[in-house]
Order: sequence, then C-alpha cells, then structure tokens
Amino acid sequence: MNSKPDRLVGNWLLLLCFMIFGMVVGGGHARTIGAGFIIQDWQPMTGVIPPLTPAAWQHMFGLYRQTAQFRTLHPAMTLAQFQALFMPMFLDRDWGRLMALVFAIPLGAFWWRGRVSNRLGLWLMALFAAGAAEATMGWYMTYQGMTSNILHPSPLYLGPHFILAMLIFTAMLWTALSIRHPEPEPITGHTGLRALLTASVALIVITIGLGALVAATGGIHVYNTFPLMDGHALPPQGLKLHPVWLNFLANKATVQFDHRVVATITAIVVVVAAVMGLRAPLGPKARDLFLLLAGLVTMQYILGMSALVSGMGEIGYIHELNAVLLLAACVACRHAMRGASARTVESTVPAENPLVMKAAE
Repeated sequence: MNSKPDRLVGNWLLLLCFMIFGMVVGGGHARTIGAGFIIQDWQPMTGVIPPLTPAAWQHMFGLYRQTAQFRTLHPAMTLAQFQALFMPMFLDRDWGRLMALVFAIPLGAFWWRGRVSNRLGLWLMALFAAGAAEATMGWYMTYQGMTSNILHPSPLYLGPHFILAMLIFTAMLWTALSIRHPEPEPITGHTGLRALLTASVALIVITIGLGALVAATGGIHVYNTFPLMDGHALPPQGLKLHPVWLNFLANKATVQFDHRVVATITAIVVVVAAVMGLRAPLGPKARDLFLLLAGLVTMQYILGMSALVSGMGEIGYIHELNAVLLLAACVACRHAMRGASARTVESTVPAENPLVMKAAE
C-alpha cells in the first residue's frame, strides 16, 4: 500500500463498493419477486443483450418451462408474465458484467501507470477472483432450477453466496479507505473500542448470512410474533429435519430463531460500540461516523422486527439493503480507529503492527 493518499484509485474502489451494493439491490429484488430461476441460460460473455425477437423470447421461455418451479408453481404463466420477471434478473446479470469491466479496465491502466503497486494489484486480482467465484455460485444456483426438483434457490448456496459478497464488499471498502487515508491517525487509548468494532463487523456479516437463510427458506412467513415465537421461547419442531445440522440451514423456524438471537446480540454490541465512540474525544469526522452507525443499527433492528411481525417480504428486502449500509458504516468506524494504541506515559509503539495492517489492507 502506498504511503501517500491516492484519491483517484480510492474513489474507483469506492465506486466498485457502490456497484456491489447495486448487485444486492438487483439480486434482492429478483429474489423478492421470485425471479431466481427465471433465466435458465448462462452466457457470461455473449449474453449481454436480452432476447430481441419473438423466437428468442419463446426459446428462453421454453427453457424456464422445463423447470420444476414452472410446472409446480406457475403452470399458467404467460409469456408477458415471464418477460416481467425476466428483465429484473437480466439487468442484475448485466450489472455484474458492467462491474467486471469497471474493475478490470481501470485496474490494468492504474497498474501499468504505476499507481497500483504489484502487491496491491495482486490483492485486487484476488478480490476479482472472489467476485468470479461469486458469479459462478450464482449461476449454479440457477442451474439447479433446471436439473433438480427444487422450487426455489437453495439456502445451502444462497447463504454462502451472500456471505461471500459481503466479505468482498468489506475487503474492497477497507482497501479503498486505506488508499485514501494510508496513515492511521494516532489515537491514545480506545483499543477496547477498536476490538469491539472488529467484533461488530464480524457479527454483522454473520447476521447478514443468517438473514439470507431466512429469506431463502421463507422463514419470514412463520412465527410472526416478537419477542416470543407464538408464545414459545424456542421454536417447536426446531430440530425436525435430519440430519440435525440441516435444521440450521433449511428449517424455517430454526433459521428464524438463530437470526433473532444473533441479530439481538449484534445490535447490542454495535450500540455499545457506537455509544463508546460518541463518548470518546475522537474528532468531528469520527463522531459523524459513530452517529451514522447508531442510526443505522437502530433502523435495522426496527426494520427486522417490522418485517417479522408483518411477514412482508418487501420490508425484509429494505432490511437487507440497510444491513449492507450498516456493515459499511461499521467498517468505516473500525478503519477510523486503526491508530488506537495502548495508553502509556512514553510510547514509541506504532499504532498497529505493520504486518497486521498490511494483511488487513
């Protein structure tokens, strides 16, 4: 990582973070309207143009009509209805293709001109490879719709698919912020707050993954009471699936219970971190970040309870988008605390172990 700020490269990576958020917007919308299996064709390089002729539309519709989802859930679907579901999913795929170009072309230019070091370039190539794996996983979930009798994208893939996206998002955002602000601002003390923010980022990612399981299983439509689950502290038949571990991935009641518990723990930890940050003398920029963190975590918990009690997938979709914004705010707060060091009378210890910083950045 260069020791001098490079706002151009940093802003380019921030743009990519925005585009990842755009993928969540598009993918979440497609899932909410039930379009996950609608396109049974994957042509990464040549499929950038939607069907343009009646014959092309009939071909794509014919592929979908071979799926168990069509035969079981939508046997009376018309071509017009198919097209209405097709386009949101198609635009989501094209957004992913555009993101690949926005990543690869500037990376080549910056690397060639020396604005990206070999070390940073290899790190970004690793993130690009992770993005390619993310796209492949998404395609495989769609492919399962044609080759199996499942009616919706499997939570066994959708959960890891979303977690990987959030890990890429977190790494990209941290890298962008580190390029824009390569030198940590020295902060005396507050190492506990820094550790709490690290735990908060991890908990948010885990909670997002559990939320993806709720969305994938349709868990939002059962036990629509809070804080108890229809009068029960634990969900009845929470371990009805065999083997037992499958309940934690595919049992609607169990994944909803897990999400409730972990989300509550996450909210408490993040609120404590936000309050500690607001009480600490960290300057106006950090204060604004912690205010944002406090506001987003409060909104996230309210949205989660509202989605649960109402059983409305649309509120759950907004809840999902806000989760990504919450993760971004928490990462930004943690990045602002990089320079925290133990409080000593005379200290020449650097703000963070350089090796740790390099690994993180």
